Amino acid sequence: MTSEQSKRPLARLVPPSRRAARGKLRRRLEAAVRLIAALTIVGGLYSAYAPGVGRAEETPVLSEQAQRGKELYQTSCITCHGTNAQGVQDRGPSLIGVGSAAVEFQVNTGRMPLARQEAQAERKQPQFTPEQAADIGAYIQELGGGPQLPSAASLNEDVKKAQSDPKTLAHGGELYRVNCSSCHAFSTGGGALSSGKFAPSLEHSTNRDIYGAMLTGPQNMPVFGNNQLSPDDKAAIIAYIQNLNKNNQTDPGGWNIGRYGPVPEGIVIFLIGIAALVFATLWIAGKS
Repeated sequence: MTSEQSKRPLARLVPPSRRAARGKLRRRLEAAVRLIAALTIVGGLYSAYAPGVGRAEETPVLSEQAQRGKELYQTSCITCHGTNAQGVQDRGPSLIGVGSAAVEFQVNTGRMPLARQEAQAERKQPQFTPEQAADIGAYIQELGGGPQLPSAASLNEDVKKAQSDPKTLAHGGELYRVNCSSCHAFSTGGGALSSGKFAPSLEHSTNRDIYGAMLTGPQNMPVFGNNQLSPDDKAAIIAYIQNLNKNNQTDPGGWNIGRYGPVPEGIVIFLIGIAALVFATLWIAGKS
């Protein structure tokens, strides 16, 4: 009797249901092995041909300036704006996407860090130097991107050039009256808004302060992007404002009456001028 013939009687002793269960288990194991092998091959090929995916998930390396800004941020800003500048509810908004322009404006004008929650952050003595403000701005810029200010030298040169050209200066005045005077008044003295808010005076604003405000739209101010007001238009507006501030310091027209525009002048004319005319008329009538 051969070995094959000797196995047949033994195979007949195994129940058919048990033989079927063994075959099913073997097929499942084979399918699992094939699936694992296929996934291993696909994963290996994906890792080989897409090496940048792993690096994209790593924390980006900050520049030296941004690293200095991060240290300042963690000591003065993290409480209100969060660990990764994502913002903290009821404390401070997210800074992702605001760019270095907004940071430099808020910090250089002393509006940030904010001492307490108010209707509006007011200008005060800054707690950081312009260099430190630029460092914090660089950190926020590399963290989430956003608008950036031009260099101080180039901006000052553009403003100086606009001030020397009467046509450009007049164009800046026209743009200011159309876009800015409704809130900041015709004489840049500022004015009251709703809910305890106000448009601040521009008397002590630097070129970068004004440019940053137009570019980022702080508080209730709208954003004037480069598609609305070009960099040349912004330089012309700044030149007009600074020229107006320079003239306001000397008051060439006499009594400035708070520099709030024509309304105080009308009140003065009515209360003083008309009253003087009435008394003069009465005096003349009494003499006659």
